[in-house]
Amino acid sequence: MGSFKLPLQKNTQMQFTELHLNASLLKAIAEERFQTPTRVQEKAIPPILAKKNVIVSAQTGTGKTAAFALPILQLLLDRPTPEKKTKRIKSLIVTPTRELCLQIEANFKSYAKHTDLTTTAVYGGVSLTPQKEILKEGVDILIATPGRLIDLHKQGAIDLRAIEIFVLDEADLMLDMGFINDVTTIESLCPRKKQSLLFSATIPDKIVALSETMIKNPITIKINPAETTAKTIGQLLYYSPKKNKTDLCLHLLRNTINGKIIIFRRTRIGVDKLEETLSKNGYKVTSIHGEKTQIIRNKAIEDFKNKKATILIATDVAARGIDINNVDAIINFDIPNIPETYIHRIGRTGRAGKSGIAFSFCSPDEDTYIKTIEELLQRPIKVITDHPYPRVQPKKQKKQPNTISKHKKGRKSEASKKKKKRWY
Repeated sequence: MGSFKLPLQKNTQMQFTELHLNASLLKAIAEERFQTPTRVQEKAIPPILAKKNVIVSAQTGTGKTAAFALPILQLLLDRPTPEKKTKRIKSLIVTPTRELCLQIEANFKSYAKHTDLTTTAVYGGVSLTPQKEILKEGVDILIATPGRLIDLHKQGAIDLRAIEIFVLDEADLMLDMGFINDVTTIESLCPRKKQSLLFSATIPDKIVALSETMIKNPITIKINPAETTAKTIGQLLYYSPKKNKTDLCLHLLRNTINGKIIIFRRTRIGVDKLEETLSKNGYKVTSIHGEKTQIIRNKAIEDFKNKKATILIATDVAARGIDINNVDAIINFDIPNIPETYIHRIGRTGRAGKSGIAFSFCSPDEDTYIKTIEELLQRPIKVITDHPYPRVQPKKQKKQPNTISKHKKGRKSEASKKKKKRWY
C-alpha cells in the first residue's frame, strides 16, 4: 500500500481554496459555512483528485462524506462536456443503510447545487417505481444500499458499465450487516478499470481481505480516533448495577442532563422498553432501530431535529451516519464492546466547536469494555461516585511485565482472536 505526500507546510492550516476545487464547489462550501477542511478531508481529497485508489479509516463525524463527495464532483466537472443525451451513472456510492443513503444524497446535492451534475439515491423500504423513473432520466451520481441496487439491476433499471469512481462507505458496518457477497457482486458489475475508494470507521481483517480483492495499489489513510475526539466533549462514567440503570437514567434526567439528548442502547428491545418508561415519566421521547419502517424512522429523526421530542433512543446501526446538529448530551446506557463505537457515539455531541457531554453507565459485565475504551482514548474517563445507585468499582490493574517468551505462543489461537463478536 502506498503513501501520499500532502501539499502542506508544517504548522499551517489548509484552506478549501488550496485544494484546486471548481469555483462552483467553493461557492457551495462557503454557503455551508465551511472554511477549513477536517483532517480526513485534508488527507483524502488530494490523492482522490490525483485519481488514486484510496482506503480511509476514520470515525463518524469527521467529515468523511465531504472527503469523497467534493473530489468526486471535481473529477466529474473536469471531464469533457458530453453530447446532449441521457446521462449515464459515472460514480456509484454503496452504503449500508437507508439513513446514510439519504444523508449522502443531501450532501452531494448541497455541494453540487451550482453545477449541472445530478444525484439520486435508491434504497429499500419504499416503492421501486419512482426510483426507476428517476434512473430512466439519467443521473451522474448514484447512492445506493446493496439490496435495492441489485434488485434494480436485475430488472434492467440500472446500468453500471460507465462507472468511473466506485465508493464503499461505512465498509465495516456493511460487512457486519452481512452485505459482503452483495458488495462483491456489485463491484463485479462495474468496469474493471475504475477508481476505487473505501471508507470505514475501522479496518478489521475482513475489510483488509475485501480490499485486497477489489482495490489495486491503494493509498491508506488512518485517522486516530483518540486524536479526533473533540476536546469540547466532557466524558463522565457512572458505575452502577445493571438493575439500577433505568433509575440512574431518570435521576440524571431530572437533576443533571438538559437539552437534546441521544441515548444509546444495545438492542431494539432495550430501546422500546426505555422509551416506554421515559414516556410514562413525562419525557418527550422518540426512538429508532432496525425493526422500524423507514417512514417511522424518518419521522422520529425529524421530531428530534424539530424539538418535538427532546430525547432520541437508538441502536448503533440505526444511528450510524445520521447528521443531527446541536445535541447537548449522549448517554451510553449500554457500554459498547467495540471501543471505536464509543468514539462514534460521543462524537454526536460537541460538534462545530460547541460543547457537549457524554454519560456512560457501566454494570459489572461491562468493566472489560471500559478498559478497552480507555486504552483507545489513552486516558481514563472521569468517574462520578456521588449518585444514588453506586456499585463497587473494578480495581485498576497495574500492567504486568511480559514474562512470556517472544518465541512462545499464547494460549489463544489467531483464529480465536479474530472471532471477537460485534453486537452493535
